[in-house]
Amino acid sequence: MTNSAAIRPFRIEIPQEQIEDLHARLDAARWPAPLPGDDWDTGVPTTWLRELADHWRHGYDWREAEKELNALPQFTTEIDGQNIHFLHVRSPEPGALPLLLTHGWPGSVVEFLDLIGPLTDPRSHGGDPADAFHVVIPSLPGFGFSGPVSDTGWNVKRIARAWAELMDRLGYERFGVQGGDLGAAVSPDVARAVPDRVVGVHVNGGLGMPPEDISEEELASLTDLERDRIARIGAFMTEQFGYIAIQGTRPQTLGYGLTDSPLAQLAWIMDKFREWTHPRPTLPEEIIDRDRLLTNVMLYWLTGTASSAAYVGYANEMGWGEVDEDSGVPTAVLVFAHDVGIRRYCESENTIVRWTDVEDRGGHFAAMEEPELLLSDVRAFFSDLR
Repeated sequence: MTNSAAIRPFRIEIPQEQIEDLHARLDAARWPAPLPGDDWDTGVPTTWLRELADHWRHGYDWREAEKELNALPQFTTEIDGQNIHFLHVRSPEPGALPLLLTHGWPGSVVEFLDLIGPLTDPRSHGGDPADAFHVVIPSLPGFGFSGPVSDTGWNVKRIARAWAELMDRLGYERFGVQGGDLGAAVSPDVARAVPDRVVGVHVNGGLGMPPEDISEEELASLTDLERDRIARIGAFMTEQFGYIAIQGTRPQTLGYGLTDSPLAQLAWIMDKFREWTHPRPTLPEEIIDRDRLLTNVMLYWLTGTASSAAYVGYANEMGWGEVDEDSGVPTAVLVFAHDVGIRRYCESENTIVRWTDVEDRGGHFAAMEEPELLLSDVRAFFSDLR
């Protein structure tokens, strides 16, 4: 192994000066006046954000979160010129299957914290030791401690090749992949990059979008559930597409505000946690632990990676419209109530052997919202692929 390919132990050690700087910025924050109604229709309400920011300043303890993260084995390595940070937790079970988990935006490795124990050590969590996994959770290039990016071209296919190289360096010849959001785009491409090594692909949310133009005849052939998903995609494009337009065209301009103002960074991320958790009218901290939400925000704030995460997520040449070849690797899709995946539009590029619709529960952040349901589906899918 060359020096550039070395795997180095990593520990999070944020200087106290950074915490004090955050507190000073929160204390000196310049708040906008609430817009009429002060509700979610115009963005994050001022009243609500004031309460969350007050907890961030006076109640949230970064050192506790840092301690929790540092209790997990973390490493860095350089792949294709980019520093990559990852968690690597080996199972005590000798026959465990390696599983590569990929987060999305505006998430981080924090998404998977509640799953690591049950995945790696089912025996200690009321499960069957035959379902054990060795878990590898990288931070996407440009995100958190894998940021910032120093090169262009980090699309999903390049990330997928980097992930295959990471698993090779860790000595894992055969492994499974799982992900949501951007992770649901990367994971199938890992299988396309090394189809002989990936035993199965599991995603939550879906595998791409339906075509732009759907005829009335085709629409009529869809189920009521699928037609509802088509309608919600249309509503998303009308009401919520703005963040993609900004991140995809002006990530650096956006980054100045998000990197300089903790309020801006908090609001930008929490807007999506409110819109994409389920049920939508419920406040995000009633679905996901408030401190866990803030720890996710902290990985963006402390590393100053708002603009590079936006750049990797949306500003690069992602090739979303391209038609990919089917890798032939068995694929499972878990679609929660918030999600909009439709099977027929995913089958041309993926060998789907398991499709599960959960109509009444769960949102976009499956590992944080419904960890037990996600865990049981992952275990069931990979049980026959080991």
